[in-house]
Amino acid sequence: MDKCCAPVEVKSNKFRKVVWVALILNLSMFFYEFAASFAADSQSLKADSLDFLGDAANYGVSLFVLGLAIQTRAKASLIKGLTMGAFGIWVLIQTAYSAINGASPVAEAMGLVGFIALVVNGLVAYLLYQFRDGDSNMKSVWLCSRNDAIGNIAVLGAAAGVAYWNSMVPDLVVAAFMAYLSMTSSIQVIRLALTEMKLPVTAIAPISTCSSKSAT
Repeated sequence: MDKCCAPVEVKSNKFRKVVWVALILNLSMFFYEFAASFAADSQSLKADSLDFLGDAANYGVSLFVLGLAIQTRAKASLIKGLTMGAFGIWVLIQTAYSAINGASPVAEAMGLVGFIALVVNGLVAYLLYQFRDGDSNMKSVWLCSRNDAIGNIAVLGAAAGVAYWNSMVPDLVVAAFMAYLSMTSSIQVIRLALTEMKLPVTAIAPISTCSSKSAT
């Protein structure tokens, strides 16, 4: 049998271990980046730090429902999808508030914190990549990690823009982009979760990614 098509239990145990690592890293980064966002007066850093907190909660829920019925996992995923959407809306509101009231983001601090966050999120995304085509629970975890890595790259771009133009606009643009990313991912997770909630109780969602090539 192809190693990719390992038993569900093996995949579940591997997923559990990876998610525990992701949870610890994300919670640690939330405290660090949230404090740094105020020091740097950066909305993109603040948005990214709260995304770390949301992801930590996401991973916690994923661990709690792992091994339960597909409908139970789908309901948890639905809640996570709605939360991701709410987060995106909140970031948009914060971004609009900063645009109206003005801000003075510190490019150097944004760049340093953004780079550290990128390393952490890059590692988590790499670890979770193998579970990207699993059920809605696994997919939501993967999408959060992918969004974080993309967001960190955008934060680095915003830091460069702030330094070059001496303007808060790049910081606000990136914050708005991260909000958009969160809301589009929210729609994906919600759609998949609603589909899974309609499955028979005995249905088993895909938990591993198997090669479509035939054995030679």
